[in-house]
Formats: sequence, C-alpha cells, structure tokens
Amino acid sequence: MTQAERMTIHHIPVCPFSQRVEILLELKGRRRDVAFNVIDITRPRPDWLLQRTRGSTALPVLETADGRIVKESLVILRYVEDIFPDPPVAQREPYRRAVENMLVAMESPFVTAGYQFVMNQDPGRREALRDAMLALYAKLDDFLVEHAPDGTWLFEEFGLAEAVYAPMFMRFWFLDYYEGFELPDEPRFARVRRWRDACLAHPAARQVSREEIVKLYYDYARGAGNGALLPGRTVSSFAFEPHWSTRPMPPADKYGPGADDRALGLLA
Repeated sequence: MTQAERMTIHHIPVCPFSQRVEILLELKGRRRDVAFNVIDITRPRPDWLLQRTRGSTALPVLETADGRIVKESLVILRYVEDIFPDPPVAQREPYRRAVENMLVAMESPFVTAGYQFVMNQDPGRREALRDAMLALYAKLDDFLVEHAPDGTWLFEEFGLAEAVYAPMFMRFWFLDYYEGFELPDEPRFARVRRWRDACLAHPAARQVSREEIVKLYYDYARGAGNGALLPGRTVSSFAFEPHWSTRPMPPADKYGPGADDRALGLLA
C-alpha cells in the first residue's frame, strides 16, 4: 500500500475509541498501513476537519485515501475488518458473529456508567454509581458464563469483542485511582475478571499505561471532560505539553480541594 493509498485516522492518542482501532490494526499486522493524525482536544476542532465531518466533533474519524469519511468507532472497526480481511479478527460464522455482536452491543451502558462514575462530584451518589457499575460487570459475567464458561476469551482467542472492551477496562483504571473502585473477589465476577485481566495483559493492547490514564483524566475526575477547563485552571490535564510522563501523580481525593496547574505539573 503506497502513501497515497493509505487511510488516515484523525484521533486523540489516549482516546479509548481510537485505541480500539489501533488494537485491531495490531492484530492484523496493519498498523503501518494507516496514518494517524493527532487532534488537540484542548482547542476547538480545526475548520478543515469540521468541513470533512460536516460539523461533527466526535473522534476518531477515518478518512479514506479518496477523502470519504467513516465515523463512529464500532463502524470504523467493521470497515477496517472488511478492508483488511486477513487475518480475520471478527467472527465469520453467522451464529458466532451474532454472539460477538450481542456482547459488543452491551458496551454502551458499560462505558456510560464508568464515565458517569468518574465525573460525579456528589459524594452522596458514590454508592449508587458503584452499584450500577457492579451490576453491569455482573451482566457481562453472566453473558460470558452462558457463551464461554471455561475459556479466557469469548471464543478461542482475543477477537473483536476484546478489542472493543480492552480500552474501556484500561480507562476504568481511573475508577480504581479516583474512586477506590475494585471488582469484588466474588463468584459472580469470576468469569468477567478472568476476561478483563486477560484483555489488560494482551500484547496488542499496550498503547497506553495506567499512569498515563490517571494523569490525563484528572480533569474528568473533577467533572470536566473533553479538554474543558476547570475554574481557576489555565491548562487542561489533556494538554500535550508538558508530557504526561514528566508530571507528578495527581491527588487521588477527587472530592477534596482541586490541584492547580502547578501542582499537576502542567506549567512548562
């Protein structure tokens, strides 16, 4: 594939929805066949991108070599699977594909619950949000027990469903850090725990680290998402510079006094 034939993905490097696509490309050995263009979410989307997406600001966005646009991470995953069919990652047999799609269809409420939990600013809601998160983990466990009780993955190996969920399991490190959330060591979570831990350890899913997630998502934990600035702050925790690796770990107490730019290591 020549440079002129390459697809481009406009993305945020730490975005879990972009990481899904990166994982799929790694599994297919096609990472170098797609160009990645980084978008700074602490600034307004550039006009050229808004023109191509018809005003949509959601990322990632895939742009084909001839300028056509594909949006929504799950749609992009299917498109990449069709463009690069070998080796197959998504299931091909109709019933297995249906099972895979049913599990993927459960990700939206799971993702929503995790982000609502981390962005919550009311200590009185913590228990209810924790219970909601656990209930969704229990549903995933029940599904896996029904369709794959004895294995590690949904099927024989890390596949499309794992590519969808692994980035979310990683992002929920922010729940561990900022909410003290842990998946209880109980039988009703044993199967999903085995799946989650295997997803986190898979070599195709190493685009981000726990430290990076915790540092960049500090503003989410304080209730400000997508690069928005908190009162009294001048730099978003999602800023590219200073690089996250040079910053100190943020305070884990999200309900206490917020850290300023200097304390977060955001001032050059």
